[in-house]
Amino acid sequence: MLDDIDARPGSTTSLLRTTIGLYLRRLGGSISSGALVRVAGDLGVLPAPARTAVTRLKQKGLLLAARGGYGLNPAAVRMLERGDRRIFHVRRMQAGDPWCLISATIPEARRDLRHQLRRRLQFIGAGSVAPGLWIVPGYLDDEVEQLLDELGAREFATLFRTEDPRPATSLRAAVAGWWDLDALRAEHLRFQASVDALPDDPFAAYVRLIDSWRVLPYVDPGLAAELLPADWLGERSFAAFADLSARLAEPAWAHVRAVTT
Repeated sequence: MLDDIDARPGSTTSLLRTTIGLYLRRLGGSISSGALVRVAGDLGVLPAPARTAVTRLKQKGLLLAARGGYGLNPAAVRMLERGDRRIFHVRRMQAGDPWCLISATIPEARRDLRHQLRRRLQFIGAGSVAPGLWIVPGYLDDEVEQLLDELGAREFATLFRTEDPRPATSLRAAVAGWWDLDALRAEHLRFQASVDALPDDPFAAYVRLIDSWRVLPYVDPGLAAELLPADWLGERSFAAFADLSARLAEPAWAHVRAVTT
């Protein structure tokens, strides 16, 4: 399945995946091939690359062939709903909020599972405290449970909940070691640069906004401001997304309805 972890923003496949995630459920779960190509064209994607991207999305299991077009794979709905929660309902820690610790001991014979678990935990915003020990804000514990179940790794993991982690240094200094804040800063800079380059057309602007944004609320877990550098860029990114998405969402949806009717 083509999850958010697999499709980096900006590519033709990513733009089509974002469009499908935004609108196909609202359109009843299916779309004609002609309408999908027209919608892709409104994003600046030519028909041939659009059809290639659609084929890739079918191979990944996001789309199914349907009479006259394409349908959303029912198996993808849970993934898209999880993405909705992350993308459109950003949560932020406050000082004193609880943490969730994940202790995972994967057998040596299951190195593939160990790699997948590390990759997925990093993508949902987990910090690495030590080998086999991860930390996330407490409000992500349900998502961690779901991830462990999906990977078949629940039997190898123990979860702990605490409101008072006590590293040898200050908690703020420890956070700077548990998370790669330079990489997170680079993601915020990438997103802010993409905002400055949005087209004037509301539909194209909205899809490209969501496509550029959707990775950020995964990799940035929303740490409390007291634990981050004073010049942290997160608030600027969150404010820009909230403002633009509120202004562009309805005009973009009106365009999709007009094209697909």
